[in-house]
Amino acid sequence: MNQFINKKVVFRDLGPMDYQKAWDYQEELFAETVAIKIANRKLDSADQKVTPNYLLFVEHPHVYTLGKSGDEKNLLLDANGLKDRNASYYKINRGGDITYHGPGQLVGYPILDLDNFFTDIHKYLRLLEEAVILTLKEFGITAGRIEGLTGVWLDHEAQINPRKICALGVKASRWVTMHGFAFNINSDLSYFESIIPCGIDDKAVTSLEKELGRKIELEEVKEKMRRHISELFEMNLILE
Repeated sequence: MNQFINKKVVFRDLGPMDYQKAWDYQEELFAETVAIKIANRKLDSADQKVTPNYLLFVEHPHVYTLGKSGDEKNLLLDANGLKDRNASYYKINRGGDITYHGPGQLVGYPILDLDNFFTDIHKYLRLLEEAVILTLKEFGITAGRIEGLTGVWLDHEAQINPRKICALGVKASRWVTMHGFAFNINSDLSYFESIIPCGIDDKAVTSLEKELGRKIELEEVKEKMRRHISELFEMNLILE
């Protein structure tokens, strides 16, 4: 194995955190990793440093975020509407369209150097989806993918009433990732009525609470997601 491959991933549960603060923190870790990779190109192999990896879990206050390829028309609120809903709004540097984050939703931000794992963004997204699919299976829920659509869906095969339970949107540069997934656990789904989620207007959004008819312990979901991500990526997860 290449001596510079680092499978260690530092896990940090940030708890409830303002979106801008979490975004700034992601950018800090992302820039740190990219800077190491750029510096390594100018160094002899003996002097090169391994790049770090992080997995952040967080829960945001009500916020809508629009990806760089998104359409602002998919936000159905004006400034006054956002204020009435006690929600903020950000245009951000991930892929994808508009989505919602809020209390009761598990948001995951992997800041990984994919040179430590595999250099394949398609595989990266599919493994994040798979971690959610396996977690839902432990709750007795069958979930999967819909061709051409990123994220995790229920009723993905018959598609009589397809509904998204987890959205994905990422950024990658020099094979370093940021942003990630938003998994609806006990989310207030009424907030999705103020957007066209991910620009898709003919499919519903759901949550684990809605599907099971009861509140779910967020810590239980976090434990399962950590385990599945760690196993799928074959990483050595270090809890901090």
